[in-house]
Amino acid sequence: MKIIVVGATGTIGAAVAKALAANKHEVIAASRNGAVKVNLDEPASIRALFDKVRDVDAVVSCAGNAVFKPFADLTDADYALCLRSKLMGQVALARAAKDHLRDGGSITVTTGVLAMQPMPGSAAISLVNAGLEGCVRAAALEMPRRLRINAVSPPWVKETLVKLRMDPAPGLAAADVAKAYVAAVEGSYQGKIIEPGKVGG
Repeated sequence: MKIIVVGATGTIGAAVAKALAANKHEVIAASRNGAVKVNLDEPASIRALFDKVRDVDAVVSCAGNAVFKPFADLTDADYALCLRSKLMGQVALARAAKDHLRDGGSITVTTGVLAMQPMPGSAAISLVNAGLEGCVRAAALEMPRRLRINAVSPPWVKETLVKLRMDPAPGLAAADVAKAYVAAVEGSYQGKIIEPGKVGG
């Protein structure tokens, strides 16, 4: 399959691109600064991506910015960033993909554990993650041309915890997280929130 991975330079995105390539898929790595450019904050760049890369079977999003900050400290600008990038950026990607993917293709977006297991500081992230999961479940009921849409909800990633100088023990390695994305692309899931380590890897 020909697969676009958005956010392919990030910790999870790089692992997903590597895992899909290992399964003999043609991977198009897209990011803000790569050879194939896309910025989820800018809908025009999403449309340009599909104008440039044609005949695609699947798109995977491992991108989207969000703010981790105490509820009392979150500003209008913080919420606007989370909504524009991680939520509506991925929704815009899915909307564009449904018009450009080959019949039977798949769309996979990224939410996160904080949707259902919030913690202090996660109010804005939990908001957009949960909203995106609701959108995926509903959009799956209306997908045309046998298209599928799913979300992967990663836990804390070991490599990220190391970068944050936190204990990596509770985390899951990026390579193991990537297995869930491969399952979303290659499997028959529809409207599912896939948890790495529990479903599909």
